Amino acid sequence: MLWDERYLTLYERYGGETVPVEATLEELSELLYCTPRNAKLILKKLQNERLIEWLPGLGRGHRSKIVFHKEKESYLIDYAISVAEQGDYKRAFDSIAQYGSGTTARESFLEWLNQQFGYKKGEGVYGEECRDTLVFPVLKAPLTLDPADLLYAFDSHLIRQISDRLVRYDEPTGQIAPMLAHSWTPSSDYKEWTFYLRKGVRFHNGAELTSRDVQFTLERLWKEKANSWLLREVVRIENLSLRVLRISLKRPNRIFDRYMCSAAASIIPYEFAGAAEEEFWRKPIGTGPFQLASWSNGRIRLEANDAYFQGRPYLDEVEVVIMPEDCSKDLDQLAKVHHSLDTMKLEPNMTTNEWQEIEKLCHGCVLMNWNVAAEGPQQSVAFRQAVRKIIQPEEMIKELGGERAIPAFGFRPESSMKQSVEPVQPGQINELLRESGYAGEMLKISYIPKYREDATWIMERLAEWGIQSETHEDIEHADIKISGLVFPEDEVCEIEAYEHRDCIMQTYFDAARQSWIGGRIDEALAAETTAERRRILKDIEEYLRDESLIIFLHHRRISMYWHPSVRGVSLNMLGWVDYKDVWLEQHGISALQEQY
Repeated sequence: MLWDERYLTLYERYGGETVPVEATLEELSELLYCTPRNAKLILKKLQNERLIEWLPGLGRGHRSKIVFHKEKESYLIDYAISVAEQGDYKRAFDSIAQYGSGTTARESFLEWLNQQFGYKKGEGVYGEECRDTLVFPVLKAPLTLDPADLLYAFDSHLIRQISDRLVRYDEPTGQIAPMLAHSWTPSSDYKEWTFYLRKGVRFHNGAELTSRDVQFTLERLWKEKANSWLLREVVRIENLSLRVLRISLKRPNRIFDRYMCSAAASIIPYEFAGAAEEEFWRKPIGTGPFQLASWSNGRIRLEANDAYFQGRPYLDEVEVVIMPEDCSKDLDQLAKVHHSLDTMKLEPNMTTNEWQEIEKLCHGCVLMNWNVAAEGPQQSVAFRQAVRKIIQPEEMIKELGGERAIPAFGFRPESSMKQSVEPVQPGQINELLRESGYAGEMLKISYIPKYREDATWIMERLAEWGIQSETHEDIEHADIKISGLVFPEDEVCEIEAYEHRDCIMQTYFDAARQSWIGGRIDEALAAETTAERRRILKDIEEYLRDESLIIFLHHRRISMYWHPSVRGVSLNMLGWVDYKDVWLEQHGISALQEQY
């Protein structure tokens, strides 16, 4: 790999003529950042590889010359492809940026890259069944596959492929459905919950699931983990028999079964199946439809669990390619098979109308959180309200477009659609700024990288009103954070946004506000009706909006196209394709592997 870059460096400097070009060892050593002696060794290696020919100058006044045997553009493309195949996409893009000036290497590389992603059907050999594979890129590697510590949507999505929960939330019906537990019952006061496990469910290592595994998982989750909030009211977890488990709570929780739908409550084997904990998380096992086959060199490979208790997946393999975050603009030029906009690549001879399409609003929103645990102008409610009125999400959507769909007035799009946008009132904004006593202090704004455009737009709008701001990488000590929330489990995920150890509200809200929110959540969990519970949670949301502790920005649109021969495709509430039920039709697939 190093020799390739040295060849390209020399070619870039000396023009790559097919005729000999004058050069000196001193020039080469300076260019390659080495001694003249090492420069000779490099030249010898490049000659042995038949990349160059070095013609030493003999006698006084005769300069040495170099001849290049490989044309730069094709060599650069081959090199970029070779490092990309090894998982180093950042090096591939960086090399094209460094050496590709005046060539079409970037376009050629992107065309090649586009062919690597999507759904593939490979023909089996000698009558064997063909393998169905999904390959797609993401811009950020998962931070963890440990359910107890997960926070982000993509981590949650991967964990759901590898592991199962006691029960699951069924989005179409809005009901709790059996999963590892075939039945469950609360006590009359909703302070005890008993779960009855299925027979015959096996982990990826072949061991049968029992209540001992569930007890181990939940007791581990219970103790000082990021997601311990799920079990903060638990007083006891009892293993009653091989397949019966009882959980006792301090106070009533009428939706505790909803809590157990969370990916954070995914079940892992007792004592990490005999492995050391650190070793287990390099290749975790669960009972899910896919098992982790490998995670290395920027690639995560999942293989179908043949013995999955809810039916084997149709896909044999899912491969996740982890791209560097600064490649986001390059990925935008590819088929949208990444992140929450997963799509198939459109074939040149097919029209968009021939493809199948899904479009839905994401359950959740993009928002701004004020850090009221820190000193600054944000301590004034008048200042926070002035900023809220300055930022017009409808204008942001109109100017920035993309996946920004509708202005947000709360966490959920269905509520926001019932609201109307207030016009800008300059007099009111000026009065609020005067009341706040704002004296030109610099606001420190942090943001998740994917919301960089939103942050830039907001900073420009604030500047128009004399409010100065700058980006700040230290999220904990920023004044504002721009981020997104996704609610795959509705009410439970709303509560998670307040109570998860690593969620921004735990950092940005002072103790008094956290205590008030915690008390209201306890009231909601004990509420006898769904309507009463929703009213209490809505009270919290309205308090945050009215006090402008949160400024809601917009709801995202999730859309997807896929090839007509791909069946069983759906987008889950996390905005990702559920892999288990995807399958590829035989019809129209050539004998050779075809990539869409």
